[in-house]
Amino acid sequence: MLPASVRLRKSDDFDRIVRTGHRAGRPTLVVHALAATEVRPGPPVARSGPGGAGTQVGFVVGRDVGGSVQRHRVARRLRHLMRARWADLPAGAGVVVRALPLAAAASTGTLGRDLDAALNRAGARIARSSAGRAPRRPAGQVSTGVEPGGS
Repeated sequence: MLPASVRLRKSDDFDRIVRTGHRAGRPTLVVHALAATEVRPGPPVARSGPGGAGTQVGFVVGRDVGGSVQRHRVARRLRHLMRARWADLPAGAGVVVRALPLAAAASTGTLGRDLDAALNRAGARIARSSAGRAPRRPAGQVSTGVEPGGS
């Protein structure tokens, strides 16, 4: 099980990561990920653990996955799978894993392969964006083309 200190709890954190994060989809799940500087502007929050300071993970398993028992089973399996992969996440990153309806019938091996592929793809997108591209803007924000504080 993932330690409570690394689990996302606030809906604002979920919203920020899902809306502005890099998305990578697979048949059974979708991963939304943000680099450390995009997750929590300001001083880093120090947390100890293999994933590095401030790394947080959240899970979304909606009603379209199934009934309560199926949803909780999928969430437990995803938490278990993420625990083994948490150490490989960049320090301070924020990750939200959203289960899709096919996750209820998928084997743990299939979920693990899809999770690995989605994390790799989202990680590559984070690396590309931090190598010179500007981060994505949240929905509803429009660029004015003028830098703040510019002349």
